[in-house]
Amino acid sequence: MQPRRWQQAWREAVRDPRELLVLLGLEALAARVPAEAAAQFPLRVPRGFVARMRRGDPADPLLRQVLPLDEELLPVPGFGLDAVGDAAARAAAGVIRKYRGRALLVATGSCAVHCRYCFRRHFPYAEETAAAAGWRGAVDAIAADPAIDEVILSGGDPLSLATPKLAELTAALARRAPHLRRLRLHTRLPVVLPERVDAELAGWLATVPWPVAVVVHTNHANEFDPAVDAAMARLRAAGATLLNQAVLLRGVNDSADALAALSERGFAAGVLPYYLHQLDRVAGAAHFEVDDARALALHAALRERLSGYLVPKLVREVAGDASKRPL
Repeated sequence: MQPRRWQQAWREAVRDPRELLVLLGLEALAARVPAEAAAQFPLRVPRGFVARMRRGDPADPLLRQVLPLDEELLPVPGFGLDAVGDAAARAAAGVIRKYRGRALLVATGSCAVHCRYCFRRHFPYAEETAAAAGWRGAVDAIAADPAIDEVILSGGDPLSLATPKLAELTAALARRAPHLRRLRLHTRLPVVLPERVDAELAGWLATVPWPVAVVVHTNHANEFDPAVDAAMARLRAAGATLLNQAVLLRGVNDSADALAALSERGFAAGVLPYYLHQLDRVAGAAHFEVDDARALALHAALRERLSGYLVPKLVREVAGDASKRPL
């Protein structure tokens, strides 16, 4: 039997909060899902990810990451539309320069899952996408600056793009930016839509002329299943180094047990812990915030119980800083 193509799984994603609740036997939660919240930032979640949620559990950590709730509509001081200063760091259309030697490309505004805490949930993707005009502006900006030695593909999710589109970019960069030394991809698709890591994608990664780091995004051990393990194995076989960045989220992973299980389960799939981010203070996400004292206590507990290579760096992104700020 032919494997299901990732585009089909993408098209079949759940987009109606009521359907999601019915699938999980949680129809009673419908009163907490206002139409306004769903309209401001629409629900999107692949059915394979839904299948990993616990039926009948309103506190399921995967469900909590994607379900629109009435808390999102409450204005909270200190939470804004551009939580990490992307606008001020714009170097060209879809190109963000915050840190020395690195250029981040907002490759697309599309993603297979809409995480409610997403720091770019208000980002103006229509005007700021690096893939516009065949990547011309983005490649021009990188080619003109020999101080850039690493390109980071972000979004949205860069793996939302078809593989030939990604190959078009890397071929242009290889021709015009000989100073590049590394490529990094920030992606959630190998976790929420593991079908995306197909033979064509692996083949492209294996031919990229630089070392590749794939930074996946998982927040809870339950996000892993055999299909995700297989996707990670295919990425490793293509030569990618796999790292994980998580966000510390109230009601999702704000316990030492949950964070330790995440590190251990990820490592079992070949993924090294990288960052544990304090929440970016984007409007609509305040109900996920964990205070710094609690975050530091949890991180200390991780250091006590895990080997050092399993302990992610606890950081916060502060607009204008020269790097992530350690806590």
